[in-house]
Parts: sequence; C-alpha cells; structure tokens
Amino acid sequence: MNMYLEGFTHYLVYEKELSKNTLESYKRDISQFKDFLEERNIENIKNVNKTTIITYLLHLQKIGKATSTISRNLASIRSFCQFLLNEKYIEKDPTIHLESPKAEKKLPAVLTLKEVELLLSQPDDQNAKGMRDKAMLELLYATGIRVSELVALDCAHINLDMGYIKCCGSHLKERIIPVGAIAKKAMKKYIKNARENLLKEEMEQALFVNYYGTRLTRQGFWKIIKKYTSKAQINKKITPHTLRHSFATHLIQNGADLKSVQEMLGHSDISTTQVYTLLTKNKIKEVYNKAHPRA
Repeated sequence: MNMYLEGFTHYLVYEKELSKNTLESYKRDISQFKDFLEERNIENIKNVNKTTIITYLLHLQKIGKATSTISRNLASIRSFCQFLLNEKYIEKDPTIHLESPKAEKKLPAVLTLKEVELLLSQPDDQNAKGMRDKAMLELLYATGIRVSELVALDCAHINLDMGYIKCCGSHLKERIIPVGAIAKKAMKKYIKNARENLLKEEMEQALFVNYYGTRLTRQGFWKIIKKYTSKAQINKKITPHTLRHSFATHLIQNGADLKSVQEMLGHSDISTTQVYTLLTKNKIKEVYNKAHPRA
C-alpha cells in the first residue's frame, strides 16, 4: 500500500499541481483509509470493492465524523481509485455510482443590528490600535469582504473620496464595493491619525498593519475579534466571518436584491448567496409567531 500512496502523492504534486493544504488533506485521508484496510487485513488493493468503501464511510460516521468530512474522504478515495485505474493497478473503479452523503445545510450565525452596534462600539478609537480596530470592524460590516481580503488590502485599493474599495477575491476576481458613511469616517480617522504611528517602514503598502508595522494577518485579526466579542459580552459564537454573514442578511432583510448582494460578496454562484434569504424567511416567521394573536 505504501507504494501506491507514494505514487498517488507524486501524481497529486506533479500532475494535479494541488495547493499545499489540499495535498495534505488528500494524503491524510488516504493514509487513514490505508490504516483501515490494514486493520482488516486487506493488503491487496484489488480486493478493495464498493462494499469496503461503504463500510469505511459508515465507520467514519460511527466515530462521529461530520458529513462534510465523510464527503471529503470519499472525494479523496475517488481520486485515489482514479489514479490506480489510470496506472492499471486495478481494473475497475469501486467508487463508481457511490454518492456523497448529503450535508445538512447549516445556516450561518448572524448578529442582530443591536449586537453589531455593540460589537463595533467596543474599540477605543482614542488610540492608534483602537482606531485601526474600529476601522477594520466597520469596514468588514460595511462591505461584507472576507477577512483574507481585508488583511490583503493595500492603501492603493481604497478611494474614500469616491466611497469605494477595490477588492481581489478568489480566482483573482476583482470587484468594486461601496463603503458607507460611518465606515468611511472610521477609515479616514485611522489613516490620518493612526496608521503612520503604527508603521515602521514608510514603504509598507498594507492598509492595516500590526504592532511590528507589517501587514496584519488573519490570525492577528482573529485575536482582535475575540477580544472585542468578549468585551461586548455577546452570548454568541462570533467568528471573523460573522460580520460578513450579518452584512448580507441585513441587506436582504432591508430589500437589497440578491444579484447585487452576490456581486458585493464575490460569490461565483448565486445559490451560495441564497442561503441568506432562508435567514430572512426565518426572521419573518419569528416576527409573525411573536406578533400575530393567532400564531
């Protein structure tokens, strides 16, 4: 089995040219599948059939793996079997007609308007770090950009006089997003009064910088949002993505059309954006149940 695993890894690296993270996921999944086979004394790869794979997937379910994890494992095994078939190590692909388990569509957690205001009011914008944090939080909620996009912003990507930012998302797809008045005010204050104080090198292009004067990282921002969530005492699990979800949900609740929200979020498929309409429907139902005398 080790020989097949080494060959598969070589195939992923040099032919598929996968990213490091994806490559590690494939290797980990197939290595765990190999251990499962060895525990059951299946040493010949030709003895792996559809029943073997289904048994493995049921095993993953039994030990409490998430549906998404099981689906990913099946995708890894499917790719591995395709490699074995192409290299003529097996004569038939045992994953043909095997369907991935359907994941439950989890609705993203969002904040109420009151909770957003509470969170965004936490930074002390009388000092440089507070001004930076206030600007970042306001900009996230005002534009719905991802945290990776936020920390990747350079000074050249913003035009506060015109009221927009230029953002480069997945697949290097560029989009222009408007910035509201409150976020513009926080951004201008940060740029005018704080950014230079945080810089160590004048040539630094990053819009948001850390204690060392270099570009803030996603991990750095994660610590910042955890700090303010704790300070605000909001009894919800808030991640850096929560403000993005809240941005989209609040826009749709207030009448924004789905296509515009899709463009601002940078979703390639509108079905990804449609999840926010479910949140809106849930809200309407909640309001109805509380307010209608015969609900």
